[in-house]
Amino acid sequence: MQTSSPDTAAPARSLTELRNAAWRIRRYALRMGEVQGQGYIGQALGMADILAVAYRHALTYRPDDPDWEGRDRFLLSHGHYAIALYAALIEAGVIAEAELETYGSDDSRLPMSGMATYTPGMEISGGSLGQGLPIAVGMALGLRQKGNPAFVYNSMSDGELDEGSTWEAALSAAHYGLDNLICLVDVNNQQADGPSGKILGFEPLADKWAAFGWHVQRADGNDIDAVRSAFDQARELDARQPRVILFDTLMGKGVPFLEQREKNHFIRVEADEWQQALDILDAARQGEAR
Repeated sequence: MQTSSPDTAAPARSLTELRNAAWRIRRYALRMGEVQGQGYIGQALGMADILAVAYRHALTYRPDDPDWEGRDRFLLSHGHYAIALYAALIEAGVIAEAELETYGSDDSRLPMSGMATYTPGMEISGGSLGQGLPIAVGMALGLRQKGNPAFVYNSMSDGELDEGSTWEAALSAAHYGLDNLICLVDVNNQQADGPSGKILGFEPLADKWAAFGWHVQRADGNDIDAVRSAFDQARELDARQPRVILFDTLMGKGVPFLEQREKNHFIRVEADEWQQALDILDAARQGEAR
């Protein structure tokens, strides 16, 4: 695994540090959601553990120089998850915590869908599903040509498995042996129109990626230890092939009344529920610390 140099973000290696980072990411996301009273909160809560490991353990980057050429690239293909990435970038020190109060507002650097021209640390303008992985393939090829050892991470949703461009890119990545490309798939089985598996069945998912020539792992995306191990294996693998980690996650993770909400793709949260959600997260964290 690449280690941090003095001018890169210092990784948090202990599980306690990573759990604390995930807790803060969930809190930042909820506080941003409260600004608008709604948003893709379920996805942010579900992805928090993955993002904590990514930005506090795995990625090489400079918080004060997000365009540093030696950085690992983290592509948010599912641009509607922007609130989750903003929370991670706040945790990473790329964005100031005070900016979360501007979320989704006019002239904010934190629009509701991710846009690279607005936000430091946002590599692409995602949102049109199925575009991230093709871009990631091009980036990985370019870095290889330049002799740059950085990794390219493509974060995408299970809904993007419906898109033909995803599978064309998967074929290309294997053909070129892109061992600097790591794809992270959030398998939460939820799309705007209903359960992903009912909209267009995608299982057996691990077998499909393997058949396309990828090294495949499947892990519980809400288990910090499992997430950290998956990232480490993907980075350390000695094989000339791209890597994919299928992360099974629970939307709304950590806030039971949001976990159980039937329509949680885009959540409208009542004014009094935001503080309830924060209190639940805080109580759970205090219980774990005892």
